[in-house]
Amino acid sequence: MRAVLLHRLAPQPIVDELPRGLVDPADGQQPHPLAIRAAAQLRAWLATARLGDDALATTLGAPGGGKMFGVLVVRDAAGDVGYLQAFSGMLVRRWHVEGFAPPVFDDAARAAVWTSGEAQLAALTQAHAAVQADPAFVALRQAELGWREAQRVRGDGLREGLRQNKAARHARRERLLQAGDASAPEVRQELAQLERQSRADRAARRAFEGAHAAEAATFATAMAAHTAELARLAAARSALSVELTAHIHHTYRFSNALGETRALRELAGASPPAGTGDCAAPKLLMRAHALGATPLALAEFLWGGEPADSGKLAGMYYEPCRAKCGLILPFLLRGLNVLPSVNATTAATTPAAALRVLFEDEWLIAVEKPAGMLSVPGRDEASMAPSAQDWLQAQAHARVAATFPRVVHRLDMDTSGILLAAKDAPTFAAMHRLFAARGVAKKYIAVLDGELEAEDGRIDFPLGPDLDARPRQQWDPAHGKHAVTTWTTLSRGDGQTRVEFSPHTGRTHQLRVHAAHARGLGAPIVGDRLYGRAGGRLLLHAVELQFSHPHTGAAICLRSEPTF
Repeated sequence: MRAVLLHRLAPQPIVDELPRGLVDPADGQQPHPLAIRAAAQLRAWLATARLGDDALATTLGAPGGGKMFGVLVVRDAAGDVGYLQAFSGMLVRRWHVEGFAPPVFDDAARAAVWTSGEAQLAALTQAHAAVQADPAFVALRQAELGWREAQRVRGDGLREGLRQNKAARHARRERLLQAGDASAPEVRQELAQLERQSRADRAARRAFEGAHAAEAATFATAMAAHTAELARLAAARSALSVELTAHIHHTYRFSNALGETRALRELAGASPPAGTGDCAAPKLLMRAHALGATPLALAEFLWGGEPADSGKLAGMYYEPCRAKCGLILPFLLRGLNVLPSVNATTAATTPAAALRVLFEDEWLIAVEKPAGMLSVPGRDEASMAPSAQDWLQAQAHARVAATFPRVVHRLDMDTSGILLAAKDAPTFAAMHRLFAARGVAKKYIAVLDGELEAEDGRIDFPLGPDLDARPRQQWDPAHGKHAVTTWTTLSRGDGQTRVEFSPHTGRTHQLRVHAAHARGLGAPIVGDRLYGRAGGRLLLHAVELQFSHPHTGAAICLRSEPTF
C-alpha cells in the first residue's frame, strides 16, 4: 500500500508534454498521454497489491467485481507534476485506502449520523423479521398459500368447463339458426334453453368468486394484526432511511478553484441519485483543490471483472456518469482552465459544403453524410451547426415545402454514410412505415478494436438507456427493446477486425453496443468515445440501403463506400 497521496511522475514531463488545459471530463475524448501514463502505473499497482487479507487482483477480477478507478494529473505548488488516484464508492468494503483520495463526505459528521441510525435500522429490521417468523403467522400464511393453490386448480377447472359450455352453446345456436326459422316455436324453445344455461354458468362463476372473496377475507382478518405490524415497521424503516439519507447528504460539501462552496443538495436537488458524490472524478477534483494543486488531465477506467449489465470493458476509459457526476462536475470545474468541448468544436466546424448526392427522383433524395455532422437539427448549443437535413432544405429552396426534404431515418453524429430523405409528406409517411415494418435492408462497415476469431454470427439481446450515463445504452433484459444484429468478418490484422453489420432492428446505438458488450462481440468499434477508446473518428459507415420504392415499386439499392 502506498503511503503518499500525490504520486510524482518520474521522469518529470517536459513543457511540450503538458496539456494546454483540462479536457472537460464529460467530453468523451481519449485521455491525455500523461493521464494514460498515470493510469498504467495505478493498474500495475492494483495487479499486485493487497488490502488486509484481500488480494485486489483476485477480488476485482471476480465476475462482476470490477470497479471504476480514476487518476488526475496535477501540478503542485512547487511546480512538480504528479497524479492523484481514486476509486468509485468503496474498495473492498473500505471508504479510506491509503494512497487514494478520500471520500468527499465529512467522516465525523457521517459517523455521528450513521452510528445511531444504523442501530435503529437494524432494530427495525430485526423486529420485522421476528413478526414474519412468528409461528402463528407462519401457520396462517402456509394455510393461505395451500388454499390459494387449491383455489387456483378449482378456478382453472371451472373456467375451462365454462369455456367448453360456451363453445358448445355457440355451436348449437349456429346450427339451429342455419337449419330453421328463428321464429319457429321449437327453435325459440331451444334458444331459450341455451340462454338459461348461459345464465346458470354466469351464476356459477359469481358463486365461486363470492366464496373465494369470503374465504380470502377470513384469512386477511386472521392475519390483520401481523400484517398491520409488518406495514408499520416497514414504514418506520423507510421513513428513518429517508431521514438518515437527508442527514448524510448534508455531510457532502463541494468546493472549487474560485473558493465557492456548495452542499450536495444545492447541486443535485433534494433527492440525488444514490452514490452521488462518491465517484472517482469528484473525489479527485476535491482533493486537488484541497492541496492547492492545478488539475491538468483526468482519466477514469474500469478495472477487473466486467459488470454483466453495463457493457463496460476492463481497461477501457469512460467519461463520468451524467446522472450523478453530471450534477456536480460543472461546479467543480469552475475556475479551472477547461478546454472548449470537442463535440461543440466538431459541430461548429463541420463544413456546410455540398453533400454528395447518391440518388434523387421526384420523391426521394439520398446523400452521403460525413462523420461529425448531425442528421437532423440539434437541441442544444453544442449542436447548432447545420445538419444534413438543414443542408437538404437549403438546397431545395422554393422547389418543395419549407419543411422538406425531411430525413426518414437517422445516423449518429459520429457515423458516416447513406442518409435518406423524403421530399413530401406522403412519401415521408410511406418510408416511415417501411422502416417500421423492417422493409429496409441496411448494411454497415465497421473496424473493431480487437481481432475476432469467428467468421460470422448473430447478436440478440435487448437494449435500453443507461439512466446513469445518458446517452449510453446497455443490455436491459427487464425493460429493454428487442435488438438483433448479424455480422460477417471481412478481414483482420494488426489487432483489428473489419466487419459488415446487418441490423435487423433499429435501436439507438445498436451496432456500437452489440460490438462492445461482452454479450456481443466484446470488441468496440474503433474511435467509439462512449463504448470503447476515444480518439479519431468512429469507424462506422452506413454502406448500403435496399428497399422497394414507395411509389413505383422499383427495387432501390443505394451504395456508399467508406473512406477508411
